[in-house]
Amino acid sequence: MALKEKYGKVLEVANKLPIEGLAIEEKSGKLSIFGTTPYQLEKDTVWDEIKRHDGWESEVACDLRVKSAEVYGYWVVQSGDSLSKIAKRAYDDGNKYMKIFEANKDVLKDPDKIQVGQKLTIPNP
Repeated sequence: MALKEKYGKVLEVANKLPIEGLAIEEKSGKLSIFGTTPYQLEKDTVWDEIKRHDGWESEVACDLRVKSAEVYGYWVVQSGDSLSKIAKRAYDDGNKYMKIFEANKDVLKDPDKIQVGQKLTIPNP
């Protein structure tokens, strides 16, 4: 199986993210991914998808740079989201939802009431 096929979901995720200069090459039995993400959240999203595959350590070289470290990233609320679901996705810990709430008190008045379309700051872990 070609690596681009095996890692198709990784490539799909990477192509949906705002990665500047995204380059994907398969050469000499290695899949290489290069580019610059706006924030660490996007970089970690790609890496999380890579790590779902057995053998990735010897098959993938991923060199994604991060443009800004001011915040971990931003999240646009989708239908079905909650702060705990967002915290689980961003930090692998849904109990860190209050960290997101505290960073967005200018937009949110209650951690249980978020609205579809709101752009939330995801603070650094």
